[in-house]
Amino acid sequence: MKSLLKQKVQLAFGFALLTLLLIGTASYHWISVSDESMQWVWHTHEVLSNIQDLLLSMERIDSSSREYVLTGKESDLELYYVSIQKVEEDREAIRNLTVDNAVQQRQLPAVAKLAAEYIQHAYGIIALRRIQGPAAAAAAIGSGPDEQIKDEFQAAVGKLQSEELRLRAERSATTERYSSQSKIFLIIGILFGILTVAAAGWSTVRDTSRREIAEAKFRGLLEAAPDGMVVVNQDGEIVLLNFQAEKHFGYRRDELLGQKVKRIIPEGFVERVIASGSRSAAGALEPQTGAGIELYGQRKDGSQFPIEVMLSPMESPEGMLVTAAIRDITTRREAEAHLAQKAEELRRSNEELEQFAYVASHDLQEPLRMVASYTQLLSKRYKGRLDSDADEFIAFAVDGASRMQRLIQDLLAFSRVGKRGGELVDVSSEEALQQAVINLRGAIEESGAQITHDPLPRVMADEVQLTQLLQNLMGNAIKYQRLGVPLVHISAARKDEGMWLFSIQDNGLGIDPKFFERIFGMFQRLHKREEFSGTGMGLAICKKIVERHGGKIWVESLPGTGSTFRFTLAASEAK
Repeated sequence: MKSLLKQKVQLAFGFALLTLLLIGTASYHWISVSDESMQWVWHTHEVLSNIQDLLLSMERIDSSSREYVLTGKESDLELYYVSIQKVEEDREAIRNLTVDNAVQQRQLPAVAKLAAEYIQHAYGIIALRRIQGPAAAAAAIGSGPDEQIKDEFQAAVGKLQSEELRLRAERSATTERYSSQSKIFLIIGILFGILTVAAAGWSTVRDTSRREIAEAKFRGLLEAAPDGMVVVNQDGEIVLLNFQAEKHFGYRRDELLGQKVKRIIPEGFVERVIASGSRSAAGALEPQTGAGIELYGQRKDGSQFPIEVMLSPMESPEGMLVTAAIRDITTRREAEAHLAQKAEELRRSNEELEQFAYVASHDLQEPLRMVASYTQLLSKRYKGRLDSDADEFIAFAVDGASRMQRLIQDLLAFSRVGKRGGELVDVSSEEALQQAVINLRGAIEESGAQITHDPLPRVMADEVQLTQLLQNLMGNAIKYQRLGVPLVHISAARKDEGMWLFSIQDNGLGIDPKFFERIFGMFQRLHKREEFSGTGMGLAICKKIVERHGGKIWVESLPGTGSTFRFTLAASEAK
């Protein structure tokens, strides 16, 4: 009988140990895969950062060459030459980082070719300024080839970004999935092993001392666990621990047995949970069981490191015992800190760019106003009194100064959307529409446009910006028109999650679907300046206003069939 009982005990403990070893192996595999996936997520962030640097360097090349055309100062080309070198560095960094990605490697030659054409075109403008003067260089800026090179370069770089964003989403999902699975599987395995060992011990060694029973139940189980395991009694004293716990905290086992757990977890979290009241063991730990609690552990040398603790309760003859699975999350914290740093750098960079746009456009207003005034005075006073070339040069200067004023005014309006926007309050979108119609009265009367609308709701918005949004979209519908009377209809429909979907439909020229993303960019135009006036900033301002309000904006259209612009806004909170 005793032999059979002993055999049963051995089988039970062997089964529990084998189960835990399998669980430990699987958990280690999942953790390794999760760490590897996290490394690839960092890698993708680094590639995206270098792609963004490449775009910024190309923008600086363009802006510095344009500034030279305006001023003619060789010192203004310092940024141009520095940015050319930076483009090469960024491109080389992207090539090295994506050497394992055949898709990106196939796309990089096209990016390099277009970058070279981009730089060569900018150099051609600089040379034109030096040889033929500012008028010829200004005429070359924004010409057909210039816009085509920029569009093709941005499209090629956009493909690189899209591939990296796809990889980042895929790798982040993999990391999260494996991390969640490893936690759940480990907890279930530990609980299963504990229950198995407890059942075997209860049926065979009830006459053994309580301390010996506890140690016999858990010793093999704890040693096989991939994480540090510490068992604490009701007095907050450590009664059992495994080799991984010794390794984490730098103590020998005999230095921790019988010591308070706050010696290695200073916050005293485990003791507070145990002393939380007279509830049962399971009830006291119910909010924490299976959940990872992030704390700080303290090593023997006094240094602290971040840990994740998962608690499991168990009733024993001595009272409640708490099993704490302790994982060193130093690597994960460093990864999170790195990602947070990158996010902060990106936020700061965006703020600096926005501030630069605002300051540059604001500070350029006065000198440009002076240039425009004097060129217009030259045109009025000396037109016809000089030769035809002089009249033409003055006309170029007047036109260029006027267009630059409009560009700066639109850029200033764009930068003010986020900086000077009012508080989002309950407003009537119908009243905002009526104000927009009043503002567009001249264009409506000149074109004979017919503006109709359905009943429009109250929304949470900045009333001034909502009026500007409707005015810009209706103004475009009137301007980009075929021969005939412009027809514009505004409607709104309720969506889920407290949002309204607005639609502005027209019977205008329509838009090719391949330009849907481009039209919402800054200074993007689909028509020549001689056909339709404007700076290409209207829809960019619309997009920034909608996004500031927490919504989205898009267009549905085909050439020759008119367009429907749609955007979402939050519904009014008033009942």
